[in-house]
Amino acid sequence: MLCACGGGGIAPTGAASTSLKARSPESRSILNKLRKDVTIGSTVDPGNGDTGPRAISVVPTDSGVLKKGDILVCNFDNALGEAGTGTTIEQLKPRRNSKPKTFVQSSAIEGCDGDAITAGDQVYATGMTSGLMVWLDQSGQTKESYSSPPSMPLGDLDAPQLYLYSPNYVFVGTGDTGAVDSLSLGGYGTGKVLEAIDGFPINQESGWGALGPSGYAYSCGALPGQEECANRLDELFIVDGDCNAVVSIDHASSLLVKDEITVGAGCTSFQCKYPKTTCGKLVRAGYPLNKPYAAAILPNGNFVVANTGDNTLIELTPKGEVLATKVVDTSGAPAIWGLFATGTTDRNTALYYTDTNSNELHELER
Repeated sequence: MLCACGGGGIAPTGAASTSLKARSPESRSILNKLRKDVTIGSTVDPGNGDTGPRAISVVPTDSGVLKKGDILVCNFDNALGEAGTGTTIEQLKPRRNSKPKTFVQSSAIEGCDGDAITAGDQVYATGMTSGLMVWLDQSGQTKESYSSPPSMPLGDLDAPQLYLYSPNYVFVGTGDTGAVDSLSLGGYGTGKVLEAIDGFPINQESGWGALGPSGYAYSCGALPGQEECANRLDELFIVDGDCNAVVSIDHASSLLVKDEITVGAGCTSFQCKYPKTTCGKLVRAGYPLNKPYAAAILPNGNFVVANTGDNTLIELTPKGEVLATKVVDTSGAPAIWGLFATGTTDRNTALYYTDTNSNELHELER
């Protein structure tokens, strides 16, 4: 990660000013303080020319060809820009002018839109067109494929272990059924994919137009990229671009039966089989959300959502309060499909995002 250098500000003149500033959403925003937009590098695959960068993950530890801090980026398009035909994941260094290196090229991840990294640097990549989620080891070799579920996956997310011997979870959304599936790994995990949530609205389109449950942010006190939780909050935030909403699922790792939660129309209501254990709630719907697709958790527990409708980043509190918005691409064409936050404190938080119009990986920092 590039240095997130500390900045300054004008000190308040009195206690009243301090109190007022503390209550101001703008003053509590981290996104507002990330004023420097740095281009890390091109995401065009050096081998087959794949374009259309989407999902982002950061490698937590050295393992195989993956080195701590390396960034993995999915390519959704081929060299001609044809949507849903990309088959590569790029590996970049966390510095300016980084050159992309092919981590994997495989038809099994055609339409690559997810690259979650679990403990031990195992990569779980999703292909919207291939209809598969693929387990890749630290050298990019395929270990196992999963399908039906998921089908037509829309990105994925790794959730760290809550406590010793508990499983890692990989959550993945689907663009053809509106389901959210979970895969439990290690510990007492089953190693099988479960369709835990259903009913999310989808627009039934393909390629760039496909919208549904796609963006995920998981909160358990773990810092971005870490595989160890600091508390038992166990809250999963899900972004759906069709209903223009963010919902949260409490005690997400306790989703153990098929269709345990059913999402109602507009993402505003939830039918829960075991509401005392886990259920859903609406965090925010409507403006300023505009076809949101990706999400990233910040070290302080807030999260950022990426709109594809207007290429705007939105910082929200867990209760849905809007703290800041930032337009990062003014072209008008949908461009921002991937987010990932790094850092350990408010002062060194930084945010990676992908831009499909320029085929680049960017970092917002202080």
